[in-house]
Amino acid sequence: MTDILPPRPALRFAPGPGLPLYPLAAGEELPEALSPAQRAFAAGFTGALGAVCLLPGADGVAGALIGLGDEAARRRGRFHLAAGRALLPAGDWALSRPCSETEALGWLLEGYRYDRYAPQKAPGARLVCPEGLDARRIEIMAEAEALTRDLINTPPNDMGPEEIESAARALAERHGATVAVVTGDDLLTQGYPLIHAVGRASPRAPRLIDLRWGDVGPEVALVGKGVCFDTGGLDIKPPSSMGLMKKDMGGAATVLGLAHMVMALGLRLRLRVLIPAVENAVGGNAFRPQDIYTSRKGLTVEINNTDAEGRLVLADALAAADEEAPDLILCLATLTGAARVALGPDVMPFYTDSDDLAGGLARGAEALADPLWRMPFWEPYEPLIEPGIADLDNAPSGGMAGSITAALFLRRFVTEAERFAHFDIYGWQPTARPGRPKGAVGQGARAILSVLEEIAE
Repeated sequence: MTDILPPRPALRFAPGPGLPLYPLAAGEELPEALSPAQRAFAAGFTGALGAVCLLPGADGVAGALIGLGDEAARRRGRFHLAAGRALLPAGDWALSRPCSETEALGWLLEGYRYDRYAPQKAPGARLVCPEGLDARRIEIMAEAEALTRDLINTPPNDMGPEEIESAARALAERHGATVAVVTGDDLLTQGYPLIHAVGRASPRAPRLIDLRWGDVGPEVALVGKGVCFDTGGLDIKPPSSMGLMKKDMGGAATVLGLAHMVMALGLRLRLRVLIPAVENAVGGNAFRPQDIYTSRKGLTVEINNTDAEGRLVLADALAAADEEAPDLILCLATLTGAARVALGPDVMPFYTDSDDLAGGLARGAEALADPLWRMPFWEPYEPLIEPGIADLDNAPSGGMAGSITAALFLRRFVTEAERFAHFDIYGWQPTARPGRPKGAVGQGARAILSVLEEIAE
């Protein structure tokens, strides 16, 4: 990638001053600051979500009303202020009243466009950072989200294991971090047999990317699934299931965006980012159903479906993270279709044994419009992942509780860390919404950031 974080004016606040912008909910009275002529002009404005009414002045446009919708519309969505951004004329705008950090962030995110392969026009209306908000923090969150989206949106011919490594190295260079990479057959000699097994059939060598930053504070390890494309391996996917597999590295993209926020904000943490980057391809040397491998942790794993590869590569990476007994390990992965069946594309299930961590994540999710939902490590399901012939089964039969059994599988590889959480993310926005165009989307990173900020204090 030529520039991992290219300058994007549409993701920045305007320096000010700006024309007045009046947010108005449905049914709300017109602002007192409007002149009689402007009141007459805006008499029919309903405050519908995304509606805009330009206000006349002596020299042209003197301001605008922007609709926030009714209570039902606000409950059913997020980033309401962003809905009308594209309808405003280019220029700088200043809100007439304070707004939340979330609404200001949504405005910036509405400016995201993925334009690597074709020009995409971003909205020209810019916002002066609302009073009382930290412009730099919000811009960093927007920049991190754009990084995650860029990585996921990039097609697999241009986003393989080597390109993920390049992105990690570029991010490390920007923030003064270090990167070590174990590639190809060196994975076997250095103790990452599951990562090697999943990625060995591809001509693009599998690798484990290990980024480190910071030397004070609690140690936090972020582990992100980096399956750059998933054919399903020998248990090959049907075309209908393969169409979005460029996003199967969404966990890696999300932890890189999160790492950017941590480093750019200078949090007092010892950060480690581990990304097993592979392509699950079909070939004569592909791993097979019924194979059994001994993982880095020493646990043996029977392969009963080569399309359940994500938990395999994560297992070795989690084991490596756990060896240092960090204060916290967080695992993010586009792992199971079962999670989507349960919670759909918007809400991300997460698993943890720590009630304190779960509470912090819930608060962050609410505050930063980054929805998460706690799911159980349901121990009565443990026998489902125990095949008898090996310690673990990567794909239990029966098809029930698929997200839970995957989480239980991963937990087996974390025994030394003080706290652990796993996030079964989706990484994709199926239909356009304010601040979230159709395509790649980051999930969970902002909620996690709020927890990391508490840990770092």
